[in-house]
Amino acid sequence: MDSDLRLIRQMKNGDESAVEAFVRKYYPMVLRYCRLHIRDRGHAEDATQETFERFFRHFDRYRHCGKAANYLYVIAANLCRDYYADKDEVAVETPESAACAAEDIEGRLDAQAALASLPPEIRETAVLFFCQELTQREIAKLLGIGLPLVKYRVRRARALLRAYFGEEGER
Repeated sequence: MDSDLRLIRQMKNGDESAVEAFVRKYYPMVLRYCRLHIRDRGHAEDATQETFERFFRHFDRYRHCGKAANYLYVIAANLCRDYYADKDEVAVETPESAACAAEDIEGRLDAQAALASLPPEIRETAVLFFCQELTQREIAKLLGIGLPLVKYRVRRARALLRAYFGEEGER
């Protein structure tokens, strides 16, 4: 039995320590995801908390079919989209993770601008692949799209990022 399923069963049985373990396990991942999409740290933290609040509000209807992380990503993605629904700007924050972190402020701003320059559907895939380090299969399942489309979007993101940084000819 996978650890998520075990936690879900314990939570459904009212085990508060399982709820705490679940939140501890997924909070950093969801916060990192929200910080990638919402520049303001306070609003990203609010979106993270709202993600868990919505998850637990409808927990009685939750059916575990794989990874709970995928369900949390869907909720967080909707909240991040809602945050910018009335704004023209879509921010992408550079996370602290090794995959996307730049060592200096200038590098962070370049990485942030590069990700923000991607078309929305390609940006979402790029963030999940490069920054959240999900597999292409996990991304396909999470976004509800085919694996070939995910592979195309990852290739396209690489090409666009190379072009952005002036590395078109390099591989």
